[in-house]
Amino acid sequence: MKRLVFLIVCIQQLLFTSLLFAENAENGFDGKLSALIVNSNRQKAVAIEALATLDDARVLPALKAMLDARLYYRKQDKQIVYLLETSSSVSISGVISGEDLGVVEKNTIKKIRINNKLRRVLRASISSLELTSSDAELRLNSAKNLIKVPNKTLRQAISAAIKTEKNREVKQSMQLALAMIDIDSDNQPLRMIAMQVIGDSISPDAVNLLARLSQRDEKGAYVEQNQEIAELAENRLKDAKSQLKFFKVIEDFIFGLSLGSILLLAAIGLAITFGVMGVINMAHGEMIMLGAYTTFAIQQLFPELIQYSIFIAIPVAFLVSGAVGVLIERLVIRHLYGRQLDTLLATFGISLILQQAVRMYSSNNVAVISPDFISGFWQMNEAVAITYNRIYVLFFSLIVLGVLALVLKKTLLGLQMRAVTQNRAMANSMGIHSSWVDALTFGLGSGIAGIAGVALSQFTNVGPNMGQGYIIDSFMVVVFGGVGNLLGTFFGAMSLGVANKFLEPYTGAVIAKIMVLVFIILFIQWRPRGLFALKGRFVED
Repeated sequence: MKRLVFLIVCIQQLLFTSLLFAENAENGFDGKLSALIVNSNRQKAVAIEALATLDDARVLPALKAMLDARLYYRKQDKQIVYLLETSSSVSISGVISGEDLGVVEKNTIKKIRINNKLRRVLRASISSLELTSSDAELRLNSAKNLIKVPNKTLRQAISAAIKTEKNREVKQSMQLALAMIDIDSDNQPLRMIAMQVIGDSISPDAVNLLARLSQRDEKGAYVEQNQEIAELAENRLKDAKSQLKFFKVIEDFIFGLSLGSILLLAAIGLAITFGVMGVINMAHGEMIMLGAYTTFAIQQLFPELIQYSIFIAIPVAFLVSGAVGVLIERLVIRHLYGRQLDTLLATFGISLILQQAVRMYSSNNVAVISPDFISGFWQMNEAVAITYNRIYVLFFSLIVLGVLALVLKKTLLGLQMRAVTQNRAMANSMGIHSSWVDALTFGLGSGIAGIAGVALSQFTNVGPNMGQGYIIDSFMVVVFGGVGNLLGTFFGAMSLGVANKFLEPYTGAVIAKIMVLVFIILFIQWRPRGLFALKGRFVED
């Protein structure tokens, strides 16, 4: 009898567990997800809203996939899957399990179709989930999207999210998103509160809204019916425009320093070779190009080290470009000292040879991948965003300048270079082999140009002609700053970079360069030796 009772209890427990499991499956993620496999759009909308109420990390990716038309189900077992890759066959993965289900034929799966009404429901549900996400970056992006496209149905969700939000930047974005909704409300006190929030912002969407609210008709009257809001919007719009002008000056100055740092890297090597040897090196741009192609070659040889490729490329590019520079000096330049026009023509021919040699190695343009730590941008505020590569290249150029200054001041080669620059005949009489100093100087200048190429590969397309775009600017920097003077090269590069960026919005890029060139010509008439002139018998000749 006891065994019979025990058996009945076990069966009851098993039935209860089965019923509980079935109820949980129906009310949980699995059951609500399966409800999407219906033909009725109304039932799909109910299923979407039901999914959005679940506290499950799988809900948000599933709804986003449905919005992007990547949510399917297998015909054989009704299992809902993600579409990963599309071709003659398709690759899928399970939504519930998350496991890769491999490649299947297209006719074995069917898309869960949606219409415009369902898209609105999906966007609202996705935004609501993102606002309560544990990821601050996701919450911030969601709030910014709601600023651009206000959604009245999410007002309550935004208001609730603001109360619990602790991140200052996210909270400000949520408050602005709420204000963008309330500004169109029929409640005038609520509109005034929203106007205060919008008026304190300088985001493009807020400024555009202020411009709309302060519009006037042909008679000069405000289009906005609430006079107080219209006047407040007009005043705040003036303040916002003043702030934007100020931040635009800051942005142009930073961009000018970034351009100046690029010019500095490109011109440092030229300043050394031109100052010590008096050689007009028209192949200097190709040394830059070789450095950029070295970066590309490193990434091709070590694809698994993309994140570290730039650190490998810097010394390799220095050695490659430096070796080519020494070779050019030993084979060609040393036979043409004292004949500047001949060196100009010879190096121009060498530049053409190097361009064709690179074309034999690869196509006209190659893709250099930027490491993750260089990608992205720094959002200073709602009006100014600076890309990380501009910040890194500025500090990188200063490091290169500092290292080169130490080499010139603290090493034997630097001492000999300065001696040859100031008085070549006296240096020869003191036992300095000026010919080898010239070769090493040319190699050093070319190597630094190669390093400049590594930096430039993170900004622009890498091609055989890329160096030609910097050779003229490099000469202008060297002449303006003072031939052979590193301090002059620094100030010349930064001055020309900032001047170009401030002139471009008003004159255009081409006219800005022409104006800078005219200024340099006039400046050289007044100070023929540039901002900081070297002193010595040789340089005065």
